[in-house]
Parts: sequence; C-alpha cells; structure tokens
Amino acid sequence: MLKCDAVTELVTDYAEGALPFGARLGVRLHLMMCAMCRRYLDQVAKTRRLLRGRPLAPPPPGMEDRVLARLARGDGPGE
Repeated sequence: MLKCDAVTELVTDYAEGALPFGARLGVRLHLMMCAMCRRYLDQVAKTRRLLRGRPLAPPPPGMEDRVLARLARGDGPGE
C-alpha cells in the first residue's frame, strides 16, 4: 500500500486523471483510509479550480534571457 509521501507526489497527476490504472487504484485505496491525504487532495483540487482560466502575467523584461543563460551555463536553482 502507498504511504502518504508517495501519495502527495502523485496527487496532482491523480487529480488530472493522468495516472495509469494501477497507480490510480493505489492512490484511491490510500485516500479511502487517510483523512490527511484526502484533505490534501481537496486543497489541490480547490487550488486548481481557483487558478483555472486565470491569465498569467508576462514575465519581467529580460527574465527569459536570464533563465536561458543560466540553463546554458548549467546553473541550478538558487545558484
């Protein structure tokens, strides 16, 4: 049976219907027994509903160039 840490990693794909049958079944079984993970799934679902259809603000000028330059250098996040 899946543990909570595994379910939290899969919950977004579960909410989007993007898990294969076996993984979906494992998450569903865990959710039947775990109130904390059910609450977490509910929070994810509410967040998705709130954000659906909201326009994204454009990135600040030059941000795309800076990100691409860091990627080209092989810099990781926060480096």
